[in-house]
Amino acid sequence: MRIAVTGSSGKLGRSVVPHLREHGHHVVALDQIGDRAPGFIRIDLTDAGQVLDALTGIDEQAPDGFDAVVHLGAIPAPGLATNTATFHNNMLGTFNVLTGAIKAGIRNVVTASSETVLGLPFDVPPPYIPVDEEYPARPESHYSLSKHLEEQMAIQLTRWHNDLKVIALRYSNVMDEEDYAQFPSFDADAAQRRWNLWGYIDSRDGAEAVRLSLEHTDTGFDRFIIAAADTVMSRDNTELVAEQFPGVPVHGNIAGNGTLLSIDKARRLLGFDPRHSWRDRHEEG
Repeated sequence: MRIAVTGSSGKLGRSVVPHLREHGHHVVALDQIGDRAPGFIRIDLTDAGQVLDALTGIDEQAPDGFDAVVHLGAIPAPGLATNTATFHNNMLGTFNVLTGAIKAGIRNVVTASSETVLGLPFDVPPPYIPVDEEYPARPESHYSLSKHLEEQMAIQLTRWHNDLKVIALRYSNVMDEEDYAQFPSFDADAAQRRWNLWGYIDSRDGAEAVRLSLEHTDTGFDRFIIAAADTVMSRDNTELVAEQFPGVPVHGNIAGNGTLLSIDKARRLLGFDPRHSWRDRHEEG
């Protein structure tokens, strides 16, 4: 496929772009920052004209436009900019990408949503553990609100255009290999990482989730939690949950270190099977 990837210079984008190229796709990277090189275009996603111009064709890099869009471009977390700037940037950028894709005839879109829509940082405990995609969104920040409303926008756009596919990937905290050195320290204080039920996602597995979503053939809108198969902790889940979330209903057997951000739906429908763990690097060390 000919694929445009927004946010290509971000932590996830730096893994997604080479992963898609390694699997034979023609990828053009779109971002505000990046090195001048073939396959990269500088763009302001809040400018609808630039977005539509890019998606309909880019000179010799993609003269005939694109078959698919991977939209990762955003202010990626709360607290990095003012609430207003975060909301305006993320909502407008996503609106421009989704509507630009539709105008350009692109019907295959994968977008980065966020684990925060599940209710992070869980100051109000989740309705049950492990959490999944089945309960209504609980945005607790302006960043999370923007991600929730982006999903709602995609629902309506796929209703208007029944040949359109939009998959929103609710990514957990994205990690690179070099980040794993700090993980053993988390055991000393369970509260340090309770805010996302001790979850994370290796950027390489995050990239594979994008590719699997692009290959998924069902039209319409869907959402998937994307997390590693394990937690960031060595401590057992039953102990962690009893300590940090007493009284919260537990569904199934959570003993061990398996993820408490359920990836069952992504496994079942996308074939997502995360292969990388911080434990691999720690055991090697």
